Amino acid sequence: MSPRAVVVGPPGSGKSTVGPLLAAALGVTFRDTDDDIVARTGRAISDIFADDGEPAFRAIEEEAVATALAEHDGVLSLGGGAPLTPGTRARLQDHTVVFLNVGLAAGVQRTGMSSARPLLAGINPRATFKALLDQRLPVYREVATVEIETDKRTPEEVVAAAVAALAPAQVREGNPEGL
Repeated sequence: MSPRAVVVGPPGSGKSTVGPLLAAALGVTFRDTDDDIVARTGRAISDIFADDGEPAFRAIEEEAVATALAEHDGVLSLGGGAPLTPGTRARLQDHTVVFLNVGLAAGVQRTGMSSARPLLAGINPRATFKALLDQRLPVYREVATVEIETDKRTPEEVVAAAVAALAPAQVREGNPEGL
């Protein structure tokens, strides 16, 4: 079993919005590893970060991603930092990965000062978001099969672009049935 598509990207890229819409467009189910972590631990992600620290959260996240990649055959959305761990990057090599790219201005506008995003909390969210993008962009591109710009697109336009890009990508990867 393997997901039809794994959705990655920074906070504010649209993973939680686009993921379910993409799943519906493909006629498959949607799963979010952040939801899996909350269900498994009974704790909010921000609480895990605050109480246990980022390394502990990343270990839980890596296990959740491994489980979901093995169990889920629909569209799977990963937390923004999930591809940072080497184990997750290695696991993603055998999957179709859709990178939802968001620029600095749109990302800051979409995320605001949300306390649900522990890595963006602080005095200067714009500088924090820029540093996050600078660090993660090469990692997202490393794991991506398809990259979709999201800044000036509606969620429906992002889904249409993803569906159009996925068919040839999946044929290249040895799935001649495409989507």
